[in-house]
Amino acid sequence: MQIGLDIGSTTIKIAVLDDAGNLLFHKYERHYSQIAEKILALHKELMTKFPTLHSARLAISGSGGIGVADSCGLQFVQEVFAEKICAEKLNLGTDAIIELGGEDAKILFLGRHFDARMNDSCAGGTGAFIDQMASLLNVETPQMNELAQQAQNTYTIASRCGVFAKSDIQPLLNQGAEKSDLAASIFHAVASQAITGLAKGRPISGNVLYLGGPLTFMSCLRDAFDSVLNIKGVCPENSLLYVAMGAAFCAEHEVDLTTLPEKLQAAAAQHSFEHLPPLFKNEGEYTVFKKRHSKESVAIGTPAEASEAFIGIDSGSTTIKIAVMSPDGKLLDSFYQSNKGNPVVAVRNYLTDFYTK
Repeated sequence: MQIGLDIGSTTIKIAVLDDAGNLLFHKYERHYSQIAEKILALHKELMTKFPTLHSARLAISGSGGIGVADSCGLQFVQEVFAEKICAEKLNLGTDAIIELGGEDAKILFLGRHFDARMNDSCAGGTGAFIDQMASLLNVETPQMNELAQQAQNTYTIASRCGVFAKSDIQPLLNQGAEKSDLAASIFHAVASQAITGLAKGRPISGNVLYLGGPLTFMSCLRDAFDSVLNIKGVCPENSLLYVAMGAAFCAEHEVDLTTLPEKLQAAAAQHSFEHLPPLFKNEGEYTVFKKRHSKESVAIGTPAEASEAFIGIDSGSTTIKIAVMSPDGKLLDSFYQSNKGNPVVAVRNYLTDFYTK
């Protein structure tokens, strides 16, 4: 058997192939930075499924895999090469590959003049960017695709940086723009960013493969790429596993799977980190600190004890702050939360609750 592990910035993928290249077992999960633990869990699941499997050819790929490969003495395959090998085996005639990952974006031009373009350390226009924008819209990431399917309009939104995108989206939310339109606009921004930032003028045409989690799970994101490129790209079967399968195809060395958990645990134990000294040496220092900083504090009261009150409302671009003061300067009540794109509703709900009190 041949096993490929693709350890990305946010997810881990495993592909187990037989000698004929048939996919026997696969898994795709977020690792939440617990890479060693996830590999051990996958190893246990693999051993349960194939109890007589003691060794196999194994290779590791992905942006998070090189450290694991070095620590455990395993073969490492660069992810661009792994993806290219898999596409050439499974999708003959492919002209280009567009892949979006958790924090990575790639465009591969295949054929006679092979070229690979990857993003730098900025995660603008990747899965992490889409996660951030979903949080701004106060929806789950999978809901972005459902919203975009209902869109009627699109807006121009920056996607090079989450800060710039937020500066575009928040005013639109405050002005009552539909979340469905904003979701579609975000997908178009991601497509434009990936193409202009990576292709750098080189035309993308012919047979184009869409790979990676965002393009696999979000049909409207694929539609946005189709629209910008004026093509009809294809998201192939097992599109999430191309790097893992490519690593498996490239695996050359037989690995004893029974000793793999020990190697992983030993490698994890070797890593140590330097920490900054604690802010306070002991509980006494912390008590002195709190006492010193509590000298200048606002007197606190309750709404019930005041016959009259003054209400101040600070409606910012992203948050609502409300303070209720008594005539003698006591803070009777307070409120602070995201306006969720609709400040009027947030203030109304607070006032209704306060008048009840």
